[in-house]
Amino acid sequence: MAETDKGVEAGAAKEAENTPPKPRTPNPTPTYEGDYVLNEHLLLECGRTLAGVTLHYAVYGKLNAARDNAVLVCHALSGSALVGEWWPEVFGPGALLSLEHDFVICINLLGSCYGSTGPSSVNPETGEPYGADFPLISIHDNVRAQSKLLDSLGIRKLRLVMGGSLGGMQALEWTIQFPIRVEKALIVGVAPLGAMGLALNHLQREAIRHDPDWQNGGYLPQKPPRRGLSLARQIAMLSYKSGPLLDERFARNPNRNGENPWGLDDFGGGLIGGRFDIAGYLDEQGRRFVERFEANSYLAILRTMDTWDPLRGSNSLQETFGRIKAHLTFVGINSDWLFPPGDVRRFAETIRSVGVSIDYREMTSDHGHDAFLAEQVDLVRLLQ
Repeated sequence: MAETDKGVEAGAAKEAENTPPKPRTPNPTPTYEGDYVLNEHLLLECGRTLAGVTLHYAVYGKLNAARDNAVLVCHALSGSALVGEWWPEVFGPGALLSLEHDFVICINLLGSCYGSTGPSSVNPETGEPYGADFPLISIHDNVRAQSKLLDSLGIRKLRLVMGGSLGGMQALEWTIQFPIRVEKALIVGVAPLGAMGLALNHLQREAIRHDPDWQNGGYLPQKPPRRGLSLARQIAMLSYKSGPLLDERFARNPNRNGENPWGLDDFGGGLIGGRFDIAGYLDEQGRRFVERFEANSYLAILRTMDTWDPLRGSNSLQETFGRIKAHLTFVGINSDWLFPPGDVRRFAETIRSVGVSIDYREMTSDHGHDAFLAEQVDLVRLLQ
């Protein structure tokens, strides 16, 4: 996720100097945040099982007596259960969700480093962290685990399930796996990942794997593969933004700390040199990311994203998508080249072809795939 660091937009600093601050919706705080431990083994699509599975989750608002006001928000790749921190504008006055009327729940993905079972968790069968032995977790696996948490809360029906990017994959999977439990789904910037996205994720994995500190996934917490994870994040950032946005913010300017890409090298070499501004931005994004995320979790969730394809193993479109009873709203982003809007629209039309109720909307933004996080007010306006 899609998934720019909150408040980390170095290229926007100059713009901010000349723009009056806009009033902003205060971030809602959770009514409750905690863990749910499954009381049974979770059989995974890959054939392995996980024991003692923990799901970290947060809820906002109150569940009504009829238990029919529940909304599930699904987070993207590097997100967390604290949706009020990374998607606050969807809770704004007159926006998509209302804490006066809705009971909003967000569940941290399996594989993550934000509380749910992941590679750094202790395998109860060995007493050691899973590390590189952590199994492949699918979107289907996540949704099944999430359904068990909702069962424990007495939630049988979801008024809405929503998410962007990897969160949108979960939202759609909910409508397929549990058709009678979902009334509506909002799916932003999602289609099965194309060859370009798969290629970029491959390069990110290679960056981490080739960091000597990765130690085949067995690195110590105090010595993680920082350089590899930083480089992986920088590759990802390019896929989250658009070319026009980067040109507008950075162009061919030298790095704002005073480096000179054209400067003479005192030692006579010309292989490296001073950085351009875009390089300084990417390096800073990578530096910040390694302070908040874990390399093996990043690898695990990239695999979850890569392997999602609702039609894999299916005999027909009808068999898979014909199960859906919810109304689906798909949103494409015009400048998104990780999940191009044409792919999103065609995916939506494929599902509609078997009689599913669908509408497609398109967000206009220079922010690329990140627009659903970077321009939340515009997204809310599009969906109202």
